[in-house]
Amino acid sequence: MLRIAILLGLLLSVLPAAEHPYPYRWVYVARSLHTDRDLDEIGDIARVASAHGLNGLVLAGGLDRIEQQPPEYIERVRKVKEICGQFHLELIPLIFSAGYGSGILSFHKNLAEGLPVVGQPFVVHHGEARVEPDPAVRVANGGLEDYSGNRVRGFQLEDEPGTIAFVDTTVAHGGKVSLRFENFTANPHGLGRLMQEIAVRPHRLYRFTCWVKTEKLAPAERLSIQLVLNGRTIPLVSTNPGSTADWRKLEAGFNSLDASRVRVFTGIWGGKSGRFWLDDLAIEEIGLTNVLRRAGTPVTVRDAETNVTYEEGRDYAPIRDSALNFRFDHEGPAIRVLGGGRIREGQRLLVDYYHGMALHKGQVSLCMSEPKVYQIWREQARRIQELLAPNKYLLSMDEIRAGGSDLACKQRHLTMGEILGDCLTQQFRMLRAFNPRAEVWTWSDMLDPNHNAHGNYFLVDGDFTGSWEHIPRAMRIMCWYFAKRTESLDFFSKLGFTTAAGAYYDGDNLDNPKGWMEALEHTPGAVGIMYTTWRNKYALLAGFGDLVSSGR
Repeated sequence: MLRIAILLGLLLSVLPAAEHPYPYRWVYVARSLHTDRDLDEIGDIARVASAHGLNGLVLAGGLDRIEQQPPEYIERVRKVKEICGQFHLELIPLIFSAGYGSGILSFHKNLAEGLPVVGQPFVVHHGEARVEPDPAVRVANGGLEDYSGNRVRGFQLEDEPGTIAFVDTTVAHGGKVSLRFENFTANPHGLGRLMQEIAVRPHRLYRFTCWVKTEKLAPAERLSIQLVLNGRTIPLVSTNPGSTADWRKLEAGFNSLDASRVRVFTGIWGGKSGRFWLDDLAIEEIGLTNVLRRAGTPVTVRDAETNVTYEEGRDYAPIRDSALNFRFDHEGPAIRVLGGGRIREGQRLLVDYYHGMALHKGQVSLCMSEPKVYQIWREQARRIQELLAPNKYLLSMDEIRAGGSDLACKQRHLTMGEILGDCLTQQFRMLRAFNPRAEVWTWSDMLDPNHNAHGNYFLVDGDFTGSWEHIPRAMRIMCWYFAKRTESLDFFSKLGFTTAAGAYYDGDNLDNPKGWMEALEHTPGAVGIMYTTWRNKYALLAGFGDLVSSGR
């Protein structure tokens, strides 16, 4: 018996001791806080999180514009803090987004990043100068009337004619035919698309339109228009016309950047069932839609022959897009010629300007080189500190799809990695100014070469490579790219950063968090994990809490 006890003791001495759970075990909650129902739901989430071992709640709730919020919103924020206190959860505000800039843009829309239009021809008629469209820019066979079998001519791609795509002579928006898409599961990726490569002029502004009709289409929100430009895939617009809906016009604007040819894709990605029809595809050159007006996005109007530059307020009236909304559902303003000025009837002008635009479902990036952005952020930080006095923040600095293209950025002569690093450093310092002991976390992707920290990225003019070299080492990194979790965690750990994992992302099981836990176990400096849902799915929150609270 003594011998067995000695052997058991020796065995236990060489086994690893049971490890404690990570100190940071958080849950991500996004709510607008516009109604008391939000408080009830946050209370339910907090109750489950606390009961299953979590100790922090990250709140995404419009705090980037807290200065503009009504008194009832402020009171609900206070109640969220009380709820967190009741359930022993630390409250961590999510603030400061440059990639999803709606908070800042609610103060000043013109702080969006500007894309340049260079030398666009305008002609003066009846006292107004309007764009002179390039007649060579067109969609060949846009009415789809020229076809052979189930293939429409003039298009470089039509997904699986006769299986997914069908010429339909019984349904049409204009003319006699349309193209019908169905049977999406015949393609492993659920694709049903039409694509044409179109010749354009560099640094011009265009609007692409088409008409769609749907019948029991699922998922209808995956119907979209995408652009491939110099190797970049740019999701211009994702729309939800409805599962079953009559003909509807879809519109998407784009800047040709430095390209002379673009590929425009229209259709569905990830289609599952139902059908849709496509007809009357067209493209046109447009002018001054969503034009931005600030010092960093100047407008220049000059004579096409003499290159004489005209003066705003003397030769032409101030230019402003009163419908500025970053979509392309409206016309840009005309240039109104002033009496007594130097611009004459029939004159041909060349106009340089910058415009803003939304991607995908309305994402608009800020210009990180405009001082006004930081003034607004600083005031929001001051108010958040007064209201919540948090000791931790998570910066919402992810997916910055545009930057480096307007004059404000160009004049700095910095790389995009340096511009982003400076932006994060300024955010870090302003938060530390209000609370010298504050922990400042940020999403990982724009600092991660395994993720988005590289060149040739969406509408960005420049390269995010090296961004990680330009931020404080006291900044903490919330990694969230599951497929590259090992590489990402290892990258930041070797640079000396403290890390955590943003896990889950709305699956039907806990495989994602388990994969993160395995990677975290081998990462020096890893301190936590967060239940991160983008679709407000909390059914697995209890199981997640049990998993991450039981030790590594």
